[in-house]
Formats: sequence, structure tokens, C-alpha cells
Amino acid sequence: MTPPETRYARSGNVRIAYQVLGNGPFDLVYVPGYVSNMDLYWESPAWSDFFSRLASFSRLILFDKRGTGLSDRMAGVATLEERMDDVRAVMDAALSEKAALYGVSEGGPMALVFAATYPDRTRALVLYGSFACHPSTLSAENIDEHIATIDRAWGTGEYTAQGFCARTAADETFWRALAPATIVRMQFETDARHVLSTIRVPTLVLHRVGDPRITVDAGRYVADHIPGAKYVELPGIDHNFLLTGERDMADRVAGEIEEFLTGSRSSDIEVDRVLATVLFTDIVDSTKRAADLGRAAEADDRGRSLPAVAAHSEAARGPRQAGAATARAIAAAGA
Repeated sequence: MTPPETRYARSGNVRIAYQVLGNGPFDLVYVPGYVSNMDLYWESPAWSDFFSRLASFSRLILFDKRGTGLSDRMAGVATLEERMDDVRAVMDAALSEKAALYGVSEGGPMALVFAATYPDRTRALVLYGSFACHPSTLSAENIDEHIATIDRAWGTGEYTAQGFCARTAADETFWRALAPATIVRMQFETDARHVLSTIRVPTLVLHRVGDPRITVDAGRYVADHIPGAKYVELPGIDHNFLLTGERDMADRVAGEIEEFLTGSRSSDIEVDRVLATVLFTDIVDSTKRAADLGRAAEADDRGRSLPAVAAHSEAARGPRQAGAATARAIAAAGA
């Protein structure tokens, strides 16, 4: 797939890179998790296929968060409110008045605060593998040690395998061009629990039961504290199904999102099938007889069939009707 054009929105003094694809009837903003790089999305069949599926029913807006990917680097740690306002800046630049937000992992709190701050610009909210307050074992005492571990192991597969993909070490190609350490510190300081009860837009929460990065209790907590939220618990033990190439899970998640936002899934479209019996017959010596009597048929100004043909059609009708009745009986029995 040809990558969409990359454009830039200004959020304060920071330029936020974004892309738009699809021509669906509503806007869907993908708020990425830990780190992202839009250039590398389109080099991966798993990522590009997933985004193409989302763009099949929406106008999909992608962006790299400040400090990651194609967006500007920053000095220090941005507040949750500053990062949330990057979503507004991207929507303004993309001429999006109102959108559904799909927040993944660390992108979830950004989407939560946006929905609480701009309910009139939020069509719906979808969260995957996310949280309001990071369920981390990090503390003020050991976060520096954790960041040192990232600096040492980044690009080797070790950190990603331990923190994101418990089942298998993921391909680190996607991660090498990213800036992880500052993002970890931002995650550690993130807390959006105070806005959960104020959210009044339709909300879907998706979470894998064995997620090693963001434990399932975090997803359950978010769903329990947003009024009317729908919660779907998914099987699996990896945080990011795209990194591990889990096509079935990618289809499942895209289907859940599509159904929640549109009321149906593309895979649910019914195909009208008809069971029919084709009966082929041949009147004995029909070719010669047709040659002998052909002009007699043309001369029949009343448009009636030749007697022999009419008799044949009547004889064939009985087996054909019986076959149709049999087909109806099979369908009724659920065969």
C-alpha cells in the first residue's frame, strides 16, 4: 500500500505529524500507545492491513505523539493535558469537527481526557489494552533503573519480549527508530482516574486477559467507572497483537470496533445463496426435427410453442418442482 501523505499540525511550539486515509462517513482518530512511527507502519503488513481495515469504514486519522516517530522531540516530560491537546491540534489540522477516538495502551488516558474535555467533539471512545492509572511496578525509587535497562536493551528484543510480547520476542525493526525512555517517565506520571465518571460518550473497552504489560484489572477498572461502558475481554497473553502478527486477533479487534461504531461488521454481511437443480434434457433427434419444422414455429403468429416442445416442458416441470421442494426442506432443517 502507498503510504498516505504526512502533514504537520502545530500544538504550541511542537509540530505533530499526522496522516489521513479512508473516506468513511465518520472520523476515527487512532491515539497510539507507548511509541509509534508512521513511516514504519507501512513497511509492516500487519500494521498496514489493520489500518486499512479501520479505514474501510471510517476516515482514519493517524499521528505520532510528541517526542516519537515523525513528530518533534521535546525537552522534559509533557503533561497529560498537553499531550491530550495534541489530539485537538491534529483534528483541527485535519478539518475534523467530531471523531471517534481509539486509544491504545498509553494513548488511552489521552483519549479519556479528550472525551471528558471535549464531549461535543467526541463521537465515541474505544480503548484497547489501556488504563487510567498505569498498573506498573515502577516507583519513584526504581524508575531511573528501569530507564537504564531500556537504554541497555533497546533494539535487542529483550525489553519488548518481557514487557509487550510474553509469548514470543517481536521483531525489533519497528522499535529501533523510536525514543522510549522519556515516554516511560510520562507513563509513570499518568493518572486520568479523575475524569472517568464525567465521560458521557459511548465507550468500548477491549482488554486481553493475559496482557503482561497492562494487566487486565486496569481495563476492568476503566470499564467499571465509565457510565454505560461496554467491556469485552479478549483471549491472549501479548500486549500488542500487531507486533506478534496475530491476524485472527487483529480481525477480532477491528471487527469489535467496526460493530461498536457502525452497528455491524463487514464479515457479517449475508450472501444470498440459492440451492438449485439444473435439469438437462434432449429431445431425441431434436436437431433434425427443428430443421424440418423451424419455419413452422416462426409462422405461428400466436407465439405458441410447438406441440412437441410444449409436451417436453410439461414433462420436465414435475421433477424440477420436486427438486425445489427438496431444497426447501433441506434449508428448513438447517442443513
